[in-house]
Amino acid sequence: QLQLVESGGGLVQPGGSLRLSCAASGPFSRIIGINTMGWYRQAPGKERELVAVISRLGTTTYGDSVKGRFTISRDSAKTTVYLQMNSLKPEDTAVYYCNAEENRQYWGQGTQVTVSS
Repeated sequence: QLQLVESGGGLVQPGGSLRLSCAASGPFSRIIGINTMGWYRQAPGKERELVAVISRLGTTTYGDSVKGRFTISRDSAKTTVYLQMNSLKPEDTAVYYCNAEENRQYWGQGTQVTVSS
């Protein structure tokens, strides 16, 4: 089994920035089998939506609402992904979940991001 541990959420003013981190741990066979890692978010009363994912080969995919403002990256070991969020808007307020896809989907516990003045 993989474990995903997120950090970096919090309260920020509109226009501000935050950086989220997600570290994957578990058996080596699971780690090397990760196909994609990334972030989804869920706001109250809304469905969970894609924020950004990065594939094993480094291909990135972003949700339309965050393109040009958010950047996903990872460390050289490919076990930690980062989400740099700039120009944050109140509508970015949500619980952000780290996701990893191996032979199944794995989810982190979620971290709250609140954008408010």
